[in-house]
Amino acid sequence: MERSEEKDGSNKPAGQEQGSGTAGLMLKREIGLWSAVSMTAGCMIGSGIFMSPQGVLVYIGSPGASLIVWATCGLLAMLGALCYAELGSLVPESGGDYAYILRTFGSLPAFLVIYVYVLVGRPAGITAVSLSFAEYVLAPFYPGCSSLPQVIVKIVASSCILLLLLINFWSSRMSTVLMNVCTTAKVFSLLVIVVGGAVVLMQGHASTESLLFAFHNTTQQAGRIGMAFYQGLWSFDGWSNINTVIEELKNPKQNLLWAVMTAVPLVTILYVLVNISYLLVMSPSEILSSDAIAVSWGDRVLGSWAWLVPLAVALSTFGTVNGGFFSGSRVCYAAAREGHMPQLMSMIHVNRLTPAPAQIFTTAVALLLVIPGNFSTFVNLLSFLSWLTYGTTFACLLYLRIKTKNLPHTYKVPTFIPAIMLLVSLYLVLAPIIDHPQIEFLYIFLFVLSGFPVYFLLFHFQCQFKCIQTATMHLQLLLEVAPTTKDH
Repeated sequence: MERSEEKDGSNKPAGQEQGSGTAGLMLKREIGLWSAVSMTAGCMIGSGIFMSPQGVLVYIGSPGASLIVWATCGLLAMLGALCYAELGSLVPESGGDYAYILRTFGSLPAFLVIYVYVLVGRPAGITAVSLSFAEYVLAPFYPGCSSLPQVIVKIVASSCILLLLLINFWSSRMSTVLMNVCTTAKVFSLLVIVVGGAVVLMQGHASTESLLFAFHNTTQQAGRIGMAFYQGLWSFDGWSNINTVIEELKNPKQNLLWAVMTAVPLVTILYVLVNISYLLVMSPSEILSSDAIAVSWGDRVLGSWAWLVPLAVALSTFGTVNGGFFSGSRVCYAAAREGHMPQLMSMIHVNRLTPAPAQIFTTAVALLLVIPGNFSTFVNLLSFLSWLTYGTTFACLLYLRIKTKNLPHTYKVPTFIPAIMLLVSLYLVLAPIIDHPQIEFLYIFLFVLSGFPVYFLLFHFQCQFKCIQTATMHLQLLLEVAPTTKDH
């Protein structure tokens, strides 16, 4: 982030009103192509590939079908990322889904998206991966223990969140460097699993059950297929994160497209090969009975070096939480800048030039969710919320195609791609509800409905509460933050 001065050459302090000819604060373009690739891949490679293979196999029923699910998830992520890259060139603003829905469908739909995202979606994602991080960090200290002490797990998860708050508050560059380091370590750890499976195969010790019964017991139920895709797509979630920080991306019209075209295929190939490695080393029944599939794989293949697996997973999940933290706070910041969140959230630190209030708010909600946190419950709920939002965003692109004929495209995907992705989104949202209903889906629906009175009370009718204005003023002074300007 950087200080930007008005053309009149005024040298007044940053953060004052632009109308008076003063300088303002704005986000700095510090993310190059490699960092964009690293962020995209780093946000995608998290706890999912180390935990979700079991979930995919549970719902789909057979190892052969599970590999098809993983490959299809990668294809869907690639098609979705291409659609988002086009939207990013049309609406070059931070905020991702929120910005696109706001500019296409207006204020109310955008508010409902940000209401669910800021209060539940992003903090729950941070919490889920932090809990996974805590479990893998603690695993070597509790050998042979099938259930870790939940109090200790939640303390470690909370410590992870607080540490990343400090890193992201201190410097955006420090956060991106951490992402680059963690992504390199993640790719290396996945390559170790791939090579390990290949060695087992060449030594003739591979499990044959997956080959002999590749498609035995494959489910035909639409709801269970949808739930299998939820588990797989959770591992790919993060392919759209680069769109949320587009105002900090160097040469966004070119680097946005190249970032997703590099990162998503790379992650897809690694995921499919890693799953093949799991199936070469362990039978489907052993995978289903394992509490931590990657650790079980490491115990069988790496021997005395098996401790490297929980270390790699911990580092992987730590990097994913960092990426989610980095992008999530920017969405909160973008919404506040448009008036859909408290004004304080749109401010950045006058010295560090980071969106400190948005970061602190995201941290506070994530810490609250740690208390009742359960990883498996979070996965299905977050997948449902994600694809509900993705579907709305794909509809934005189709709507813009129909309504506006001469859009200023940097590049353009064929119309059938957003159409297919919209249909896929509808299936992933509706099929589990119809075929495999859960009470959690009702809670989400009621939470979305609660956004309507909040919107009309606080934003449509613009009810002003003096206590909020007073608190904003005092917190602005305490946190040393100031309003920002957009980088057009």
